[in-house]
Amino acid sequence: MLDYRFPTALQMVLSVAMAEQLGERSTSAILAYGLEANPSFIRKLMVPLTRDGIIVSTLGRNGSIHLGRPAEKITLRDIYVSVTEDKKLWASRPDIPARCVVSANACWYFKSIADEAEQASLEVLARHTVASALAEVQKANTSGFDLVPDIVAQHKKAL
Repeated sequence: MLDYRFPTALQMVLSVAMAEQLGERSTSAILAYGLEANPSFIRKLMVPLTRDGIIVSTLGRNGSIHLGRPAEKITLRDIYVSVTEDKKLWASRPDIPARCVVSANACWYFKSIADEAEQASLEVLARHTVASALAEVQKANTSGFDLVPDIVAQHKKAL
């Protein structure tokens, strides 16, 4: 099963960062609408992001979501670790009976390769910040959309 927590959380945080740049308001409803995601999934992802200080959420009719610290201080690694918690990139098979050279050694070998791949992935994510990612997304924008104002306008029309 594919795990969509990280890419969805990344899109959420980038959307919040862009909204802040443009002086717009972010809410879980606006994020859910813009990401075409279930609102309960968005709220579920907000829990670890809030716990880890990546976002801050205020409640009430005029509540909104903001970055918990400057975009330059939030790495993509921070977001990934926050929402995936202790889940490994790849899980090895549970210990199986040693019936041959392969079954006796494949688990530890796979685990060592998976740990190396996980560490490399975390190092890549640590080199990118929300600010640099947002700049890249804005630079690559060929859609013609001003992301957040269009999402806000469409969300208001849907209500």
